[in-house]
Amino acid sequence: MDIVIDTSALISVIVGEPERKRIIEATTGNTLIGPGSIPWEICNAFSAMFKQKRLTLEEAEKGLSIFKSIPLRYIEPDFVMALKLSNQSNIYAYDAYFLDCAIRYKAPLLTLDQRLKAFAQNLNIQTMEV
Repeated sequence: MDIVIDTSALISVIVGEPERKRIIEATTGNTLIGPGSIPWEICNAFSAMFKQKRLTLEEAEKGLSIFKSIPLRYIEPDFVMALKLSNQSNIYAYDAYFLDCAIRYKAPLLTLDQRLKAFAQNLNIQTMEV
């Protein structure tokens, strides 16, 4: 089964947050998919963690190594659809890319972002609990 995994869930796995084990269990044996923007979003999340003094450069480099080991298939978003979703839900295009993937691939969305999860559910996108 395809599962759309967002940056929040990936960061949780990479930095060892409490949800890590449940995310790995829920996704094992499935195909993880998401928009090609994920690597940029991972680095952006790391840079935000630098500002909060939650992560060192060395830890981020190790995190990138972990990220590269996660089998992930990148999907090119339908940018027109993503803009429509962004406009409709008043969300950033980066979040809309995940919704677009879930809709087009009829795949559940795995996110720790409660706001994104609510938007997905409003669009009748299946979400996964962890």
